[in-house]
Amino acid sequence: MIGALLVGFVAGVIGRVLVPGDPFHQMAGPKSWGVSLLVGLAGAALGYLTFTVGLGIGDTDVFDWGGIVGAVIGVTIVLVVAGWVMKSRQGPTTTT
Repeated sequence: MIGALLVGFVAGVIGRVLVPGDPFHQMAGPKSWGVSLLVGLAGAALGYLTFTVGLGIGDTDVFDWGGIVGAVIGVTIVLVVAGWVMKSRQGPTTTT
């Protein structure tokens, strides 16, 4: 359990550093840590599904240190999709 949280947090932090202007960049402190953890866990699950289940390569454990690269790739995908969804929900911006 603790290992999964650590992998998720580390993957989330690395992914947020790698994605310039991630959709949650305005957050600070505990909120930012929580977002990093949740995005990291989602990214680890996505990386597992993509590489282990989909492509047949990788570890059999979702949240272990051997899957950190797949987790970071998953976090990057999650952040890009989250940014796209958040921008599309804001609607068109008009300039006057």
